Amino acid sequence: MDPAALIGLALVEARAALETQDVPVGAVVLDSSGAVIGRGRNRREADGDPTAHAEVLAIREAAAALGQWRLEGCTLAVTLEPCTMCAGAMVLARLPLLVFGAFDPKAGAAGSVTDVVRDPRLNHAVEVIGGVREAECGDELRAFFRARRRPRPATPEAGPSSVSAES
Repeated sequence: MDPAALIGLALVEARAALETQDVPVGAVVLDSSGAVIGRGRNRREADGDPTAHAEVLAIREAAAALGQWRLEGCTLAVTLEPCTMCAGAMVLARLPLLVFGAFDPKAGAAGSVTDVVRDPRLNHAVEVIGGVREAECGDELRAFFRARRRPRPATPEAGPSSVSAES
């Protein structure tokens, strides 16, 4: 399947994350025939689980669908460059191909900050196609965070009844 179409599937999942006030990151895993066998969207807020990242959830679902933990021959597509945890999960699942949308210059582990998925010291390397529909994926994230930022109320000037930092 075309990388842009794969990211389109992941974007559907990312937009669904908005329903639970989660960061809009979505992921899909496809088997070697191109069938979607795993879907995931960020659910950290919804589940109160720091590991409920889109990639991890999609990998879990794909492994359950295959009845095994090795995802050889599969492709994972995600809207944001994976973090270290998710990149590690891809290596451990033996995923051969990662397609992602927006780069993550603060936490990306597929080339931006570190490159876990292609680290030659590990027992498996993942092929990476990054920056697919990058602007569209980035726009989803920027819109989410822009809506979260609210102007801070003006603070009144300290007067005689104010408590000082030395109190």
